[in-house]
Amino acid sequence: MSLKIVVLAKQVPDTRNVGPDAMTPEGTVNRAALPAIFNPEDMNALEQALLLKDADPDANVQIVTMGPPRATEIIREGLYRGTDGGVLLTDRAFAGADTLATSYALATAIRKMGLPDIVIGGRQAIDGDTAQVGPQVAQKLGYNQVTYVTSIDKVEDGKITVTRHIDGGVERVEAPLPILLTVNGDAAPCRPQNAKLVMKYKRATTPIERPADGSLPYAEEYERKPYLTITQWSVADVDGDVAQCGLSGSPTKVKAVQNIAFKAKESKVLTASDDDVNELIQELLNEKIIG
Repeated sequence: MSLKIVVLAKQVPDTRNVGPDAMTPEGTVNRAALPAIFNPEDMNALEQALLLKDADPDANVQIVTMGPPRATEIIREGLYRGTDGGVLLTDRAFAGADTLATSYALATAIRKMGLPDIVIGGRQAIDGDTAQVGPQVAQKLGYNQVTYVTSIDKVEDGKITVTRHIDGGVERVEAPLPILLTVNGDAAPCRPQNAKLVMKYKRATTPIERPADGSLPYAEEYERKPYLTITQWSVADVDGDVAQCGLSGSPTKVKAVQNIAFKAKESKVLTASDDDVNELIQELLNEKIIG
């Protein structure tokens, strides 16, 4: 039996470019004001899924992501690397979700897709750093779970063997399928985009990305190639409870947001002379900063 694999991935704000407009007055992330990237540890998770597909070409790998229309780029990034498809959860009712509401939405989508053998996601997202969504999805699905995974070593006879980080070392864990795994950033990095797949899927879009007036370029190509239409679901499409989605389903509330700027107390300009370099090294040794 070929594996069915779902990768949980998130488009996150690039935290290297956080400015004064990074938060809304309500205390949620102002995603429209920030550059967006594929969450780094989700890329590691994607590679683990693709390695399983390398070993079993009949395996099916799907990406699920929740976000505004531009989050479709996450699914295209997966297609360019070898996934079979994906689902974008996009609806105003999903907006402002904390980890509880996010895990609820993802779990309902996974049920609608048909429960997979393996769900894989990154350990945590860089815009929240909670590491809660993966375990919460596992709980809602009733799946076994293993966290802090660095590699998937074997899948056979309805069981999976993984290597994971623990305090002070690593351990190998064997667990029955179905299962949810969260993957660390020190797992194998994701492979680059495949040029042939980029050419195949470069026009892949969700319906919400297309012009509302129907003036779609290359419309005939979409008719001939159904794989260029990426699945898009709303709360209603996944039979979700609006009260458990978005802000209404999020018990976590942000009371205040502060921007903190670190300033150096003093600075020192050094020349390239041996005396200046030796003086600096001696000062660092005296202050126990080095040595």
